[in-house]
Amino acid sequence: MSKRQFKTESKRILDLMINSIYTHREIFLRELISNASDAIDKLCYISLTDDSVTAKREDFAITVSADKDARTITVSDNGVGMTEDELENNLGVIARSGSLQFKKDTEGDEDAADIIGQFGVGFYSAFMVAKKVTVVTRSYKEETGHRWVSSGADGYTVTDCEKDAPGTEIVMELKDDSDEEKYGEFLEEYRLRGLIKKYSDYIRWPIRMGEETVNSMVPLWQRPKNEVSDEDCAAFFKDTFFETKDPASVIRVNAEGTVSYKAMLFIPGEAPYGYYTKAYEPGLRLYANGVMIMEKCADLLPECFRFVRGVVDSPDLSLNISREMLQHDRQLRVIANNLEKKVRGELERMMKSEPDKYRVFFKNFGLQLKYGAVDDYGMRKDELSPLLMFRTENKDELISLDDYVAAMPEAQKFIYFACAETYAAAKALPQGEPVREKGYDILCLTDHIDEFLVNILGQYKEKPFKSISDEDLGLETEEEKEELKKAGEENGELLQFVTDSLGGKVVETRLSSKLIKHPVCLTAKGPVSIDMERNFIAAGAAESEHVKAERVLELNAGHPAFKALKDAYEKDKDEAANLSRLLYALSELMSGLMPDDPAEFTDLVCDLMK
Repeated sequence: MSKRQFKTESKRILDLMINSIYTHREIFLRELISNASDAIDKLCYISLTDDSVTAKREDFAITVSADKDARTITVSDNGVGMTEDELENNLGVIARSGSLQFKKDTEGDEDAADIIGQFGVGFYSAFMVAKKVTVVTRSYKEETGHRWVSSGADGYTVTDCEKDAPGTEIVMELKDDSDEEKYGEFLEEYRLRGLIKKYSDYIRWPIRMGEETVNSMVPLWQRPKNEVSDEDCAAFFKDTFFETKDPASVIRVNAEGTVSYKAMLFIPGEAPYGYYTKAYEPGLRLYANGVMIMEKCADLLPECFRFVRGVVDSPDLSLNISREMLQHDRQLRVIANNLEKKVRGELERMMKSEPDKYRVFFKNFGLQLKYGAVDDYGMRKDELSPLLMFRTENKDELISLDDYVAAMPEAQKFIYFACAETYAAAKALPQGEPVREKGYDILCLTDHIDEFLVNILGQYKEKPFKSISDEDLGLETEEEKEELKKAGEENGELLQFVTDSLGGKVVETRLSSKLIKHPVCLTAKGPVSIDMERNFIAAGAAESEHVKAERVLELNAGHPAFKALKDAYEKDKDEAANLSRLLYALSELMSGLMPDDPAEFTDLVCDLMK
């Protein structure tokens, strides 16, 4: 027996591969089971053409066991095994893969097995938990076995040994426990079973612990569609993702071509707890030939569809792939683009064919679609805007923008909207009076993102969005505009007096073209609206931090309150100033804002009552 050195690697390189390619130490079991599965795949394939191989498919299995006293974990298979040269080539040269070579040798053969491992580094993940690794193997071509022993980058030994049957047995002697790492946890049977179920549940060969087969072997998404009922899919969804309610929809994908993959996606029936918080982690389960690569791969769907749960399984992805590598993986990008189209198509189908179900979905996840339409300066607005829904003054239930536009009278040029804290408040905004008088419907926007959303959308089906708080609602004739301008000039001194009386709270006081029944309303100049300001306040922004609107006080020249203000201005400037402050406070309340000085407002009302 002689000590041999790794051909190309040093301890530094070995440590780098272990610590950079694999994020979690528990991954070692997944890697060794995948290697064992590959070994069985190879022998199963060889048996199809080599009559000397008598192995039976039903006898193939992988065995996992632990010995607490010896602090060892053993993973064994009855697959193809290795000769001494193969041991040297596969385990003596880090990053050389026998599976990859086998895959190349059988390329183009439809009977060739789908070999999982490709990079040849999975075996070395054993050193993340083991201080010593022993490999006992016998090739199906030989009668003699070989023992490979290594304690890491210092080298390894290879000796001949007896082994009853072809296959490979890997024995890991675990590292000693420390305050930081408890390697002994992997000796617990429940822990090993949990790792098998988590990462290797769908390996095609039985994985046994004692007499029990731990894994399921055939994943639901790999079965023919006619063999899987809706109830099976719902049960899988609830069991796998710990949901209590059936999914709203199931999307099954079986894609072949440049990139082959299968997927089973679920649109949940309700929003998970904490969904709209930073703590929620989105992502699909990503598999390579039934072996889980990543539990939550967020790169498979855009942020706007982060509510989707499910699994994606592709033979074209490698097990030995990190999250950083995934972001630049061409196959993954192809899969992600296709899945995005599938999800959007299913939502469009639901909206058209199952509107009641879609409304429930939108109540759960509509806010996410709105975020998606706003993100990246509206990059996805054209794809997402047909999926959006809103309540309107005339429709208490959610309707689509298509429905709103289809119901617009021929003379209506704009999609009118009102922003407020609640649906009732939006319906009550006095700025909408002239729109209502025309018989036009108004979108009632109550989510904090809504005003940003309509600004990003700009228009829908060539119909521009217009806030009922805009100065020009596009409803007045030129004669009406001229008449209002003239009345404003005639009352110029009074309007300036009101502005001055409010001590900088407004930038302008004007006569309103909007008000019909109400005496006053508050609007804004510039890009920051009253609703935006209200959202900053609701978000808890400090006085010095939140963006303020340039407020404009609009008065209804035909309302008795304006006549009372005019009379007071001519007779008693102090009373006129008090009325100005009172009207301003009323305009704040009607806009969903608290008066700047509630005590002063109370006193003004009490004085009026006297």
